Parts: sequence; C-alpha cells; structure tokens
Amino acid sequence: MKPRVKATRQESGLPYDAPDGEVEEITLAEQVYRSLRRDLISGDIEPGQSLRLEFLKQRYGISFSPIREALNRLQSERMVVSTASRGFRVAPFSREEMWDAAETRILIDCEAMRRSLKNGDDVWETRLVAAYHALNLAARRVHDMPAPDDEASELLEQRHLDFHRALIAACGSRWLMELSVQLYTQTERYRRPTLRGRSGWGDVGRDVGREHQDLMDAALARDSKRAVALLAEHYRKTVALIERFAPFKDLASGETGEPLATS
Repeated sequence: MKPRVKATRQESGLPYDAPDGEVEEITLAEQVYRSLRRDLISGDIEPGQSLRLEFLKQRYGISFSPIREALNRLQSERMVVSTASRGFRVAPFSREEMWDAAETRILIDCEAMRRSLKNGDDVWETRLVAAYHALNLAARRVHDMPAPDDEASELLEQRHLDFHRALIAACGSRWLMELSVQLYTQTERYRRPTLRGRSGWGDVGRDVGREHQDLMDAALARDSKRAVALLAEHYRKTVALIERFAPFKDLASGETGEPLATS
C-alpha cells in the first residue's frame, strides 16, 4: 500500500464539498499533485518554466516517484507539457488556448446551469444563497484590508469557486461537474497570476459583486435564459480583462509582446 498523509481539502486548491477543516488521507503523489497544481494556478511557478525533478523534490520534500506520477497526471490535464529531453515544463500562456478553454467552459457550465435551475430544490436554493453570502463576506474582508494577506485572498478564491459550483450543483450530471472543474482550472491559471491585485472586484471599472448578485437572482427566479446569458457574459468579461494585462507569445514571430493597453 502506498504511504498516505493527512490533508484538508481547503489546502489543496481543489473544489470541495466537505465541511471546512475536514481532514482526509491522501497518497504522496496526490499531495504533490495538489501542491504543484496550486502553484501552477497561482502563478508561483511561471508558464514555460522547466520542471526539473530535483527542483520539485527540494520544493515539496517528496521523492521522485510521486513527483513523476503527479507530472504525468498534470500533463493529461494540459497543465504541463513534455519536452524533447523527456522532461516537463509548465504549459505556456496562449491567447488562443485561453479563449478556447473559456468558450468551452461556457458551453459546459451554461448547460449545467440550465439543468440545475430545472432540477434545483429548496436545499439547492439554500446552498446557493449561503455561497453567495459567504462570497460577499470574503470579498468585503479583502476589500477592507490595506494589504490583503494570502490567507484572506485564498479564502476569497475558494468562496468564489463555491458560488459558481453552487449554481450548477443540481445539474444531476457527474460528467458536467467534472468537466466544469477541469475547465475552471485551465481558465484560473490565466486569471489568478495575471489579475493579482486587480481582480475586478470593483477596481478596474467592473462590479463583479453585482454580476454575482444578478446571477443568483436570475437562478433563484429560475430564469434560465437570463441566467445563461449572464454567466456567459461574466466569463467573457474576465477573459477580456486578462487580455488587457497578460503577456502572450506571438504565435507568428515567437516573440513575447508587451501587455495590452489598460485603457
């Protein structure tokens, strides 16, 4: 049996439905997968960076075998890519890939939300309202801090994810939920490092709080047409905002361009 360690879902950066602080036992490969995945999403390990085994061993304090297992798993999720020397590096930023992931996420999440609004019961409504309230509290806490700490910022990100998962939680399809998570990961790895410190929570001419409230109101009213339109617009606004700040590889010249203008 593979060695196992204790971890909480909140520390993983993964979507979770367990109560805060609940502990589970995971393998070392799962532990390094979660840690590396979190660092890729946050941008702590940058796009295009080489992922040498020795570097990862020192960073996470885990032997090579679990690291290789985690890297192969992340490669299947297109978070890392293999190199000619049979090593790995972080998948580079690509404008085309980002939009492709975002538009596919819109297809999946909008269909999941249509089903969720059709199937949702009182328990689903209660979960959605609670998730929205928790998101507002976390956003307000971060907004009131002169310099938000990592813990508060991470809690906000988790509450944000909880809200979006609550919207589609009653879809009744495990495949839609799992695909939504995968596509969330792909878009988050662009959003978090690019918009750090200017996430759109009211500081770049965009009221994300109002967008979330409108989404909740449309969902509770079971107005599927409006809810789907709002969700698609919400996602596309975020991707357009990323384009204003993220340096992308120019596919024609191979040169890294300057970030797009912010005006």
